[in-house]
Amino acid sequence: MRNIVVGLAKAMSKTLGFEENYLGKAFELELGFDVSAMNLYPPNHVSKGHVGIGDHTDPGFIITLTQDMNGGLQILSHTGKWINVYIPHHAILIQLGDHLEILTNGKYKSHVHRVIVANNEVQRLTVATLHGPSLDKVVAPALEFVDEDHPPAYLGMTYKQSLEAKGHDEIDVQSSLDKIKLPSA
Repeated sequence: MRNIVVGLAKAMSKTLGFEENYLGKAFELELGFDVSAMNLYPPNHVSKGHVGIGDHTDPGFIITLTQDMNGGLQILSHTGKWINVYIPHHAILIQLGDHLEILTNGKYKSHVHRVIVANNEVQRLTVATLHGPSLDKVVAPALEFVDEDHPPAYLGMTYKQSLEAKGHDEIDVQSSLDKIKLPSA
C-alpha cells in the first residue's frame, strides 16, 4: 500500500503543478506512519441504531478502505447530500485526508463520511488505513497555497499531535480539523 500512496503523491504533485516529489517531501512519506483500524459492523437486526460511525474526516494524507462486501459507506457531497459509495469486491477506495487539506490550505478537501448499518443483512468487515506523514512532521499550509486572497486557514501541528487530538487510543470520530482551523479573517 505504501507504494500506491507514494505513486498517488507523485501524480497529485504533478496535478498541482509541482515536481513529482513535492508531496512526498512535504509529508516526509519515506518516514510515513500508517494507522489501520478494523471495523466489524453487525447485521441490522443486532445493531443498536441506524449509524455505525457518525460524520467525520480522517487524519493523514490518503486513506485506503477495503471491505468484505459492498454497502454502508456514505460521503457528503459538496451540495450537502449523502451519497452511497459503491465499492466493488476486491477494490480499494482511496479518500483524501485532513493533512492534504491542511497542506493545500483547503484546495483539496478531506472527505466527510459516515457509516450506515441499517441496511446490513449480514455482518460486514472493513479495514481503513490512514497513510500519514512522519509522526514528527509539522504540517501547516504550504507557502505555495497561501497569498493575500488565501491566508492560512489552519494551524500547523505534527502528525503525532493530530492523532492525539483525535483520540489516538480511543474511537473518536470528530475531525481534528475543527481544532486547528483558524477563524476567517
